[in-house]
Amino acid sequence: MREQRLQEDEYVRLARKVIETYVRTGKKPELPAGLPEEMRHGRAGVFVSIKKAGQLRGCIGTIQAVRGSIAEEIVENAVSASVHDPRFTPVREEELAQLSISVDVLGELEPVASLGQLDVKRYGLVVTKGRRRGLLLPNLEGVDTVEQQVAIAMGKAGIGSDEKVELERFEVVRHV
Repeated sequence: MREQRLQEDEYVRLARKVIETYVRTGKKPELPAGLPEEMRHGRAGVFVSIKKAGQLRGCIGTIQAVRGSIAEEIVENAVSASVHDPRFTPVREEELAQLSISVDVLGELEPVASLGQLDVKRYGLVVTKGRRRGLLLPNLEGVDTVEQQVAIAMGKAGIGSDEKVELERFEVVRHV
């Protein structure tokens, strides 16, 4: 874990600082000075994923930018991933040293006409049916086929396997 922490970039360091501060104090830290230009002024959807011993511990994000900057997206989604992901109990202070964190910055959504335009390693996926929408990030352990990716995303959205959906793909820049 120590080696991993030494190699974390600014995106992951910010997410880690937010998670540790929020879990310990219940407050979000101020944005640090000296963040890269893209983090301060760029806008994009961002997912913050937390793992403990290789198992998912929390993951929350935004499909498209809803805040003023990527840094602000990281702050809000890091808090949500650590204490508001409904699939998990809130992260506890004694777990903090055991957590690995990644930050995915999403590219633009592109419509998909056929499954042949998808690649589970390269593209994330958004499935939509009316107001129901499900997202799955790319290159996830255990997701080996496009069919699995679509089925999981549909399940997350509560969309039945027999329902027709709109598909969109996106690329990410994953920070670990």
